[in-house]
Amino acid sequence: MSEKNFIIAGFGGQGVLLAGEVLANAFMLAGKHVTWYPSYGAEMRGGTVNCEVVMSDEEVSEVNKSDADFVIALNQASFDRFLLKIKKGGWMIANSSLAKEMKPRNDINYLFTPITKLAEGVGNIKMANILSLGLLAKASKLVSLDDLNQALDAVIPPHRKKLLPLNIQALKIGYEYDLLPA
Repeated sequence: MSEKNFIIAGFGGQGVLLAGEVLANAFMLAGKHVTWYPSYGAEMRGGTVNCEVVMSDEEVSEVNKSDADFVIALNQASFDRFLLKIKKGGWMIANSSLAKEMKPRNDINYLFTPITKLAEGVGNIKMANILSLGLLAKASKLVSLDDLNQALDAVIPPHRKKLLPLNIQALKIGYEYDLLPA
């Protein structure tokens, strides 16, 4: 399998970097080569934050690639910023709670999901980042729910371990969300 490039983007405070770290760890658990490359401006909380995860069966060639196979956009600014970076045939997984459902390109796949609203159903909108990883796992078929669950356990710091069951529930909700358009 050739390299696959993932971008997760949103505003500071949405847990973008944590989601990227969980994804990278899940790929490592699956025996893949991986890089995780965070990027955030001086704005931090409230500003734009994104990270890139590159996964491969071979050594990863580079980070900060010019295009992506999968983009998770947790807000409108991220949707707008990364739409053109998606490779032909790639995926835009967008949080329709915070981004308009529009399909300006006809050469990519779109998955609009009310991620924030679904996270509210878990009881905490801060679970939107992990819920989006469930959607990614289902759409990409490149990472298992089991590896993501194990990665969550490895990455969540000890003082946040009490949130692990909620995170696992959010992951499952994202994974089981009906991906087919109505």
